[in-house]
Amino acid sequence: MSSYSVFLSPIAEKKLILLLEYLEIEWGVKSKKDYLKQLQKAFNTISKNPKAFEESKSFKNLYRCIVTKQSAFFYRINKKEIEIITIIDNRQNPEIIKKELRKLK
Repeated sequence: MSSYSVFLSPIAEKKLILLLEYLEIEWGVKSKKDYLKQLQKAFNTISKNPKAFEESKSFKNLYRCIVTKQSAFFYRINKKEIEIITIIDNRQNPEIIKKELRKLK
């Protein structure tokens, strides 16, 4: 089975940088490294099995991967690539997430 390449959209990249800065400042380098390990594990999973996670009920062709209790990301499958659309805080108001996703599609 071939693997899909995984890449971050500019928005997802920006949000990841902000999240990693926050984790390091508030919780320390170990928390940041632990999060990156979990994120890499999720990327490896979707690279091998893109439909391993739940398809969004609100947005066709978008999937949601929960990384931690507090964070998740939405992604879409494009031929042999997977684009991470955005990274979210699971505690965020769902309407704000929907509004953000509408803009990105």
